[in-house]
Amino acid sequence: MTKRDAIFPANRHALYDVHKYSAAIRSGDLLFVSGQVGSREDGSPEPVFEDQVRRAFANLRGVLAAAGCSFDDVVDVTTFHTDPEAQLESVLAIRAEEIGAPPYPNWTAVGVNWLAGFDFEIKVIARIPTQAGQS
Repeated sequence: MTKRDAIFPANRHALYDVHKYSAAIRSGDLLFVSGQVGSREDGSPEPVFEDQVRRAFANLRGVLAAAGCSFDDVVDVTTFHTDPEAQLESVLAIRAEEIGAPPYPNWTAVGVNWLAGFDFEIKVIARIPTQAGQS
């Protein structure tokens, strides 16, 4: 059985401890990242939607970096939206700034009615790159 290794970013926010979950789990060469929201370090949401989306991406980058990954290593993305019709244009603009060049990862957007006080969440699976000297 493959061992699960918990990954946490250096600037770990309060939600991980309050809700008792890992930021990500490394299993073999895959990284399964928990949904990242636009939370400040104390766990509170950014009040402006666009800032919340940017903070969610920043939190995601921190988790990916803690595992030696970047968005280039992401193969699958799921985003959750409390009001997709009203939010999609803003999300797509911010996404374009964040995800880099093609080929793009798979992406599924899901409309939901509750995200624990947040309006956007992003969850990803990444392949951890092979480090120099490892096989």
